[in-house]
Amino acid sequence: MINPQESIQIQTETYYVDEQSDPNEDRYVFAYTITIQNKGQQAVQLKSRYWLITDSNGKKVEVQGDGVIGQQPVIKPNGKFQYTSGAVVDTPVATMQGYYDMIEIESASPFKANIDVFRLAQPNILN
Repeated sequence: MINPQESIQIQTETYYVDEQSDPNEDRYVFAYTITIQNKGQQAVQLKSRYWLITDSNGKKVEVQGDGVIGQQPVIKPNGKFQYTSGAVVDTPVATMQGYYDMIEIESASPFKANIDVFRLAQPNILN
């Protein structure tokens, strides 16, 4: 049987939101789209999230709460859930990482699905 953590695949895609950003005020707005795929045999539910956002000055912000975008989605075997959210940081480059607290529906077994570090970067700021 597959370990529940290994059955969840998480993909991230980021976008710089120029029209909401104001570099003169150290305000950089990013949107990110997350796709969560359940490759396991059991339905799972996303219960809560934890994010660690680190800007290039080393400032760390922790964000945690129930679900994502007001939902606690159930993801069936071979199913996926996708959502878009955002972050506001003080520098043109930052990173995000974290995890989702999940539960296997049938066994009620809780587990963490880790979200690997990903970069938020204003376009053309990095080579």
